[in-house]
Amino acid sequence: MSDFTSYMNAALEEAEAAASRGEVPVGAVVVDAAGRIIGSGGNETRALSDPTAHAEVLAIRRACARIGSERLIGCSIWVTLEPCPMCAAAIGFARCHALHFGASDPKSGGVDHGPQVFNAASAHHVPEVYRGASEHQCAMLLRDFFAKKRTLS
Repeated sequence: MSDFTSYMNAALEEAEAAASRGEVPVGAVVVDAAGRIIGSGGNETRALSDPTAHAEVLAIRRACARIGSERLIGCSIWVTLEPCPMCAAAIGFARCHALHFGASDPKSGGVDHGPQVFNAASAHHVPEVYRGASEHQCAMLLRDFFAKKRTLS
């Protein structure tokens, strides 16, 4: 039996960095089967003027570039917020073995909420899904970010 290691702290660091840039604080890391972080990212939609520059997409792109493949076989992705439908589809297309996410997203999520991408008949690959990793910390980061935005408005 192997020891379980959580990589949510690394994803939270990416989310905090995104918040410091004025981006919605979502972070993601891709971890290979050996436990090495091979791709990471925090939201950069504003910085890149790119609506697809979500943390998950950036982490997947960087991991794929690092290993030289469009498939992340045996890899897991750790995300601070339930992926949206676009990101959930990207996780499936990349063939990630597992998805670990922190806070649920009833409004924009695509895994447990909304279209539930992995439950669709059109899902080519369904990762193992683990919910609630550091959920309170992930949710508080988002709540604090938006509360601060409201008080500054």
